[in-house]
Amino acid sequence: MVHEAGHFTFAKLFGVKVNEFSIGMGPKILSRKKGETRYSWRLLPIGGYVSMEGEDSDSEDERAFGKKPCWQRIVIVVAGALVNIIIGLILVAVSLGISDSLAGTNYIHSFYDANGKQVAEMNGLKSQDKILKIDGKNVYYYTDVYYLASRDAGKTSDVTVIRDGKKMELNGIEFPSSSLVITGINKTPLTVFKDTFKESVSICRMVWLSLFDLVTGKYSVKDVSGPVGVVDVVSKTAEESVKESDPSGLLTMLALITINIGLFNLLPIPALDGGRLLFLVIELIRRKPVNQKYESLVHGIGMALLLLFMAAITFKDIYTLVVK
Repeated sequence: MVHEAGHFTFAKLFGVKVNEFSIGMGPKILSRKKGETRYSWRLLPIGGYVSMEGEDSDSEDERAFGKKPCWQRIVIVVAGALVNIIIGLILVAVSLGISDSLAGTNYIHSFYDANGKQVAEMNGLKSQDKILKIDGKNVYYYTDVYYLASRDAGKTSDVTVIRDGKKMELNGIEFPSSSLVITGINKTPLTVFKDTFKESVSICRMVWLSLFDLVTGKYSVKDVSGPVGVVDVVSKTAEESVKESDPSGLLTMLALITINIGLFNLLPIPALDGGRLLFLVIELIRRKPVNQKYESLVHGIGMALLLLFMAAITFKDIYTLVVK
């Protein structure tokens, strides 16, 4: 909803005629027209759309999407993802603010061995090491340490640390991610402010790296979830939050989802915002638009493939829930 609201708001600001604002796809459940725009709630909870005059076809209406300057159309297309990321930042800030945990750092506090005993050294790493990089990737926040370590589970990593004031390169480190304890510090409004951006950057990178790992075959389609699978995970996270009387975990999960939606939509895939953005960038470079007929054909094919993929993933999610 907030994603589509981003498109809708900037379309209205720039004077574009909006024919319909819809949440969901498929048959209408509720629909009401107010002014020139029809507001709809549709049966399938797999997205939504803002239908603008002249968006996918030629229109002589002076308020048509295609009649607006290229830069305004770019802003309208990007606005949905931007709102997702802003909402994600707000959710991260609230999560960090209400959490009972200390503010995170990238310093190692200690380790736990196989017997549950706390030790100061493990596999070449020492307590008080400040982790700067893991396999060449910067560590901005403590969650980066756990994510990058788990991403390379079963393999050794090259780790850059600062130890006793000196920068060191440690090669072939077997990361003990499950037994690693990170040093925390007292939380203040300043640490919450800084950590909000650090964690949001970490989430963004996690999304991109996960997509990269999916494309390169590190993960398979069975590791992908659609709306049904996401609801299952969110419900379990919500139950855990209620048990612990701490909603911060649920808020972080929601932040991950909304940032994920924003970044995924910016991928240069036909029918997604990123696909439309690609055509607009080409128009900006060529100084003339791509033939509307060809662009509509590309987006139409892309939408059909996207819906087929979403249907397959939804079936997989339902099957997994039933089997479990």
